[in-house]
Amino acid sequence: MTPVRLVMATDPAPASVAACCAPLGAPTLSDQEAADTAALFRALADRHRVRIVNLLATSPEPVCVCNLTPSLGIAQPTVSHHLKKLVTAGLLDREQRGVWAYYSLNRDAVRRLAAVADLQGALA
Repeated sequence: MTPVRLVMATDPAPASVAACCAPLGAPTLSDQEAADTAALFRALADRHRVRIVNLLATSPEPVCVCNLTPSLGIAQPTVSHHLKKLVTAGLLDREQRGVWAYYSLNRDAVRRLAAVADLQGALA
């Protein structure tokens, strides 16, 4: 049987360490901004809620809950539950018109979500 010989790796050259450990140039989120944004992502952690946001993003006007139910293929109480979660998280705005509720995206919340993954300049 041939003996096994262990070889220790040497430390990288100082120049490569410096290149690896360069400070980030992009601004970072504060702890509070990160917590607020995490709450938005938690609200999106359901496929029906993602579909609701997608439907509202493609609509030029606020959408009545009665129009969302057939598009999602789930019962009205379940749609209302998901809408409430999204409104509570701040992703949607709710407008009462008589007995009907109309929903639209909160554009500021969507901008906060997009800012987390803003790659402007990162790929240059």
